[in-house]
Order: sequence, then C-alpha cells, then structure tokens
Amino acid sequence: MLQTSLDLVYQYMKSSIYYEETRDECRVFESCFQLKLPLLIKGPTGCGKSQFVTHMAEKLGKNVIQVSCNEDTSATDLLGRFLIKNTDTVWQDGPVTKALREGAILYLDEVAEAREDVIVALHSITDHRRELYLDRTGEKIVGDDNFMCVASFNPHYQRGLKQLKPSTRQRFVTVEFDYPEPEIEIKIIERITQLDLKLVKKLVSFAQSVRKQPELGLEETVSTRLLIHGAKMIHSGMPPRRACEVAVAQCLSDDKKSTQALIDLIALNF
Repeated sequence: MLQTSLDLVYQYMKSSIYYEETRDECRVFESCFQLKLPLLIKGPTGCGKSQFVTHMAEKLGKNVIQVSCNEDTSATDLLGRFLIKNTDTVWQDGPVTKALREGAILYLDEVAEAREDVIVALHSITDHRRELYLDRTGEKIVGDDNFMCVASFNPHYQRGLKQLKPSTRQRFVTVEFDYPEPEIEIKIIERITQLDLKLVKKLVSFAQSVRKQPELGLEETVSTRLLIHGAKMIHSGMPPRRACEVAVAQCLSDDKKSTQALIDLIALNF
C-alpha cells in the first residue's frame, strides 16, 4: 500500500458488523448496485453511514475500498502514480483505479472535503460512462460490472464551508440519514454493547434531551457512536456519570459552560 503523509485510508473492510435498518435504505443500496448507479449518503456525524456501507458490502459479498477524503487528498493519491522500484519505474494504482479494475465498492467518506481536482476526476466514474482515463499512462479503465461508487458527507458540518456542487450531487442517487428513533437506537446500543436495558434507555433519554436543546451551542450533537462508546465503558464497570462525561460530554465541546450543561443533563438521567 502506498504510504503518504495524508489522512488517506485505503483498506479492505471485511469484518462483520451489526446494522439496524431504519427505513428502506438497504433496498435503495441494492437497487443502485443492480442498476450501476452511484449512491450518496448524507447525514450527521456518527449516525451509522460507514456501518451501513460495510453491512451492505457484506450482504452483497463485495469488498469495500474506503477513502477518507480531506483537503490534502489529491487526484494523484486516488488515481495512482509512478514509483521507483529498484531501477525500474512502475505504475501503482490508487484506490479509485483499483476499485474500478477489481469490481469493489469504492467508499468516499466525507467527499465534500476533497479538493476540486479530486471531484472533477470522479465525474467520469459517476455517470453513464463508469470509466476512467489515466492521462499519465494513456489507459482507459472501464469499471467492472460489480464496481459501485458510494460517497458520504455531513451537510451540517459543511454548511458555510465546502459544498458539493449541483453538477456533482446530481450524479448520485441520494439517501438521507439521521439519528435513529429512540426505540431503534435503544435496540442498536443494547445489541452492540450488551449493556443492561435500563441503562441503555437512560443513555438514549439523555441524548434526546441534548438533541432538543440547540441553545447549548454545540457544533455537533450527541451521536449514536458516542452513546455506544459510553455504553461500552459503563458495561466495563465505569460509573455511568463518569463514562458519559468522558465518552460524550467532553467530546462535544471545549467550552466550559456547554460542557457543564451536558454534565448536568447526565446527572439528571443517571
């Protein structure tokens, strides 16, 4: 694997992971795969976007090549480059090129954070062509029949910063995610962590109270991911209030007033 200083995740995800469907998102994913359409998943941090992609890849029996996009990720990082090996110059595929050749699911996490040259390079693989031209090698790569492009982004986080252009967004079928309804969120946390049901309900009640208070001024609210972290720590023997403080409250804000307000809410629920 090509090692760079960029925050580039380039891996196969094969481990089994539990996922609880909240609407018809599994059917949407399967339809996109069968129809060879790219899929965009939009939703807040920690709501299960990556878990969903992994779950669906396992269900379809396909590998996932995941890329965590950021402002330093270049088109070269994604498409490939020439490397010196011994005395020879050899071409090494990037994750996008590899996914096209192998028929894997290409998962572009937080795609809105990518540079403009990266977005433009992806256009030809997200329309009817499903192909890529490598100008450095003069090669045209047509996507394998099993290739699928999936991207995700957090519209709340990107608001006022980077936005996906209409010319990019309209290439994708789009499904919207949010935090699960309380009953489903309770089921997810209990299943994953094996924490006592009464404590799980208190965790979800705490999360609901925070999500309904925008006056707390949090950039991001309590995610299902953070609740799972807290539940695991409680299950390991840590007192619930302390577990929620370090796994949730301190993660959401550095402002002392906001953090204290969260700690007070934790005390009300535990």
